[in-house]
This record gives sequence, C-alpha cells and structure tokens, in this order.
Amino acid sequence: MQFKYPELLWALFLLLIPIFIHLFRLRRFKKTPFTNVKLLQKVVSESRKSNTLKKWLLLFTRLMVFAAVIIAFTQPFFAKKSALQEKETVIYLDNSFSMQAKSDQGSLLDKAIQELIKAVPEGENFNLFTNNSEFRNIELKDIQNDLLTIVPTPDQLNLDEIQLKANNFFSKNTNAIKNLIIVSDFQKRLASGNKDAMGKVQKHLVKLSALNLENVSVDSIYVGKNGTENIELTASLSATNEIQSIPVSLYDDDKLIAKTSAVFEENKGKVSFTLSANDVVNGQVIISDSGITYDNHLYFNINEIERPNVLVIGEASSEYLRRIYPENEFLFTSFSLKNLNFRDIESQNLIILNELEKITTSLMASISSFVSNGGNLVVIPSNNIDINEYSTLLSRFSLGALLEKVSAETKITQITFSHPLYDNVFEKNIDNFDYPQVTEFFKTNSKASKILGYQNGEPFLLGTNGIYLFTASIANQNSNFKQSPLIVPTFYKMGVNSLKRPGLYHTMGGQIRMDIAQKIAKDHILRVSKDGLDFIPQQRSHANKVSLTFNENPFEDGIYDILENGNSIKKISFNYPRNESDLQFMDINNIASESQQSSIAALFQDLENDNSVTELWKWFVILAVLFILMEVLIIKYLN
Repeated sequence: MQFKYPELLWALFLLLIPIFIHLFRLRRFKKTPFTNVKLLQKVVSESRKSNTLKKWLLLFTRLMVFAAVIIAFTQPFFAKKSALQEKETVIYLDNSFSMQAKSDQGSLLDKAIQELIKAVPEGENFNLFTNNSEFRNIELKDIQNDLLTIVPTPDQLNLDEIQLKANNFFSKNTNAIKNLIIVSDFQKRLASGNKDAMGKVQKHLVKLSALNLENVSVDSIYVGKNGTENIELTASLSATNEIQSIPVSLYDDDKLIAKTSAVFEENKGKVSFTLSANDVVNGQVIISDSGITYDNHLYFNINEIERPNVLVIGEASSEYLRRIYPENEFLFTSFSLKNLNFRDIESQNLIILNELEKITTSLMASISSFVSNGGNLVVIPSNNIDINEYSTLLSRFSLGALLEKVSAETKITQITFSHPLYDNVFEKNIDNFDYPQVTEFFKTNSKASKILGYQNGEPFLLGTNGIYLFTASIANQNSNFKQSPLIVPTFYKMGVNSLKRPGLYHTMGGQIRMDIAQKIAKDHILRVSKDGLDFIPQQRSHANKVSLTFNENPFEDGIYDILENGNSIKKISFNYPRNESDLQFMDINNIASESQQSSIAALFQDLENDNSVTELWKWFVILAVLFILMEVLIIKYLN
C-alpha cells in the first residue's frame, strides 16, 4: 500500500493522548463513608470490572476511528510501480495512400482517426505526427478538428524515420516512461534496416487491416508507336487480385474521347488508344475501382513538339549527324567555321565542334558565352589540332587539358551504363560486344566523368553538366566508331538532353527538371498554377529557354499551367508515385515492440490498466463510520 500524502501519518502519534488519559486515570473520585461496607465492596468490585472492559472497548473504537480518518486523509492506494512514473506518449498515424483501403468504418485512415478520438483520455498530453504534419504537446480537444481534416498523402516514412522523428518529441528525462504508438497498415515499404533505434522507448504497434486487398492501378502511360499521322498511346495497369478485364476511359480535359477494356494476364494489363499526331491533349486515363482510389487515374499531356536546335561547326562531313537528328525531332544546321554566323550561336541548344583543327579567339568567346547561358557542347577533335587552343577552351569548362597524342590501335571496351547519357538505352549490361576502336587518341588530365573508355582505362568520351569531350577523332580514317551501334544513342541522347522537354507526365516525390523553350523578359518569372494552387518553381532563364526545377512542389497531382505574366504558355502533368499500390505487408511479429494490437481502443485499454490506481481512502472512511457505530452500540448496550 502506498500513500499520496504520507506526511500526514505523523498525525497517528496523536493517538497517544487518549491512551495516556486512560492509563493515568486522571478522573478524581469523591469518598463517601459507610457504616457497613461488606455489601458495598462487592458491588464496587463488580462495577469496576465492567467499567474497565467498557472503557478499553471505547478507547479501542475511538482510536480506530481517528486512525481510519487520518489514514483516509493520506489517500492510500495500490498501484504498479509504472503507474507512478511520469509518462510521455508519441503517436505516429500513418496517412499514406494505402490507408485508403476499406475497413468496417470507412477507410483505414478514417477508422484510425475515429478510434483515436474515442480512445485518447481527455486531459492527457501527448504528441502526434503523420507523414506530413506534426502536433506537439497537445490534448485531444486541441486537435480534434485537425485530426478530422487529415487526408492521405503519397509520402511514407519508414520505421527508421518514424523512430528518429519520434525521438525529437521525447524529452531527455531518463526517469519517464516513453511510449511510441505506431498506427499503420504496416505496408512492406515501411521496413528498414535498423530493427530498434529507440533505446528505452516502449513501442506499441497497432496494425489495421483492410476488409479486402483487391486493387487495380493505372501504373504508367507511354507512346507505343509514333507515326507521322497517328500515335499509339499505351496505358499499363496492374491488379493485386485475379481479374479478367476492366473498363478504361480516356479524357481530354472533361471530354470523353475513347473507352475500351483492358485485358489482364497474370495481374498485368495494357490498353492502347490511337490519337492524331498533331493533337494537343490534356489527358487523363481513368478506371473505376473500389480499392485504393488515388491510383484510379493518371494525368498526361501531349504538347506541341519542341525541337532542340543543334548546330554543327566544322569542315568535316556531318551527314551522319544529320541522320541521327531527324527533322521532325530536331532543328539541325551545319556550317563551316568560315561560313558561320556567330549570332546564331546563342539560339542553339547543342553545338558540336566537329573535328576543328583550330579554335579561333572569337569562336572561343562565343562558345564560352553560349555554355554559360545553359547551352550544351560536344567537342570532337581532329587528328591534327592545336593542343594549346583546345586545352584553353576545355579549361574554361573544367574539362582539364589534352596532353600528348598516343598512336596505338586501341579498342573502346568500357561503357558506363549507369551514366545519365545512357538512361533507358540499355536493358542490361552488355559484355559480348563488337567494340569499336581508334588508331590515335589524346591523353587528358580531365576529372570529368568517364562515359566510354579504352581497354587501357583512358577515357574516350567524358562529360560533365552537358559538356562532352571525345579524346579522339571519329573520322573514318582514325576510328570505326561511326559504324558502331553506340554512335546513335550517344549523339541522340546528347541532343535530347540539350533541351529537357516536359514528358507525358512527371512522377512526384523527387527532383524534376525540365526546360521550357521560351525566351522571357528579364523582369518576368514563370509561375505554375492549377485550380487555385499557385507556386513559383526554381528557375533559371537562358538565351532561348527557361530551366525549371521542382523539388517539394507540387503537393497535388493534376494538370498544371505554366504561366508567364498570367498567360499560359504550356501545360505539364504531375502524378503520384505508385508505391502505395503494392499491397504487401510486414509481419509485425518481426518488429521489436512492447505490445501489438489490432485496434487503438484495445491498446489504450491496456495502457490504462497498466496505469490504473486502486484508491483506498473510501474504505477507510467506511471503516471509521463502522467504528463510530460500534462505539454507539458499546455505550448503549454494554453495562
């Protein structure tokens, strides 16, 4: 038994006072003489024995009354040791898209919110955070309305991130009991490498389960066939359950332009739509599915084609480059140095210095200005170059310098498949390849990334930030690189990357970069807007384009307008990542935790039981009343 006010127990010493009074018999008696005391002595003797018993019983009952009252004021109780310690509670509420799955009370997220509102004790301070919001040191009444407005998000913290973030909410009090409550469906993407990074924090897991795990998702859209008159737009779908087919609708803005069914095989489906090659489409592919809803649609745009400007400068033949850069995709021009109009340089996206023997001062200055304004450059040396002039040019772009020429037949055997230049080019790494070769090449001290390399480890092609350098002539008399399968993807991707055109759509959740082929006034900035959502992306204006970078914005999927001075110049689409559509879940038995529950109410009931205190003061009051009644009975009936 423990006491809330143990200092009041000192009052029990006051019980000594009636004891002393009784023992010392402080009452004074008056003597009365009698002539015959024989009978009187007998009466007095019997009376004294009776009075002595009665007085002892009265003393006992009164002592018990006072003792019970004193102990009642100390407020005695029974409780576990943990119930007396200070407690800190942090709740993580998973509001990722997978929590849209249906439960017996709406979505899993709705169910979790309702259970929290009912289960969290009133007046109790706690902390709560979700994947994209947090509430510190609050009571339920403070955030009840905020809880009801929590919406699903594409963001998802893993267990390591949850634990690290939770640690920021706990105090440094080592004597407090720290409880972390994780409320989630525990999708597999929650998993992390560190199983326990919480020290003495007690983790309590509440795993919410959906009524069913059936879901169909629109995963991606791509152009399957690109003809001169028509294009074939293909949508890929996936399902978590066996399904035969599902209707798929294609909209342009709010107008339904096509509807068909996707046939599934091994839970994968595809559907194609034929569109005019010249149509501008602000599209949306939609399915009707009762599972998770965020993946039932996918936005996309087909805009007017923006063709990068490619300029080749040099005396050598550029016919192979003209074939690589077709007219329907690129604006290709080629000039010898003496016929070049230097004013055309600033309007280009990619310039290729094609085996120039000399680089004049005026060309060097124009190229430097072009690169500083965001232009891309490819340098292909000839076998007979002025090394000093080339090195001066390259040093301006942090590409080092060319050193001595090496005359030795050398194969180009090293391919950096992971380099951005070869993104989506190779399905897998190739090792049995008819490698091209060179007869002569230049050594270099450049620290730029090696893209292609010789068998001796020296670089054949290197590049950084859109500036590329070949260390050998690729003329037919020096190399067979033009006949190699590598030449088309290498130069084609250089051209494509020189103007990062917006794709059909962009997936949110990472950094997104794109170029808008628009020359804007110096005092103008581009804004991005949709249905009242408006923000300014990071941007850099160049001579003939504006480079945009998206980091945290936008937060919502949809088709957005890019505005200059209030006028729409282009539309771009953003979609949520499809990670949350993979409905596979963790086994929480493999997670170190203090307890595991399937409902929030059950968990808080367990916590309440651990913290419960059995108060005893009422029983001592009742005991005091009983002793008072006993005293009355003794006085009345004991003679």
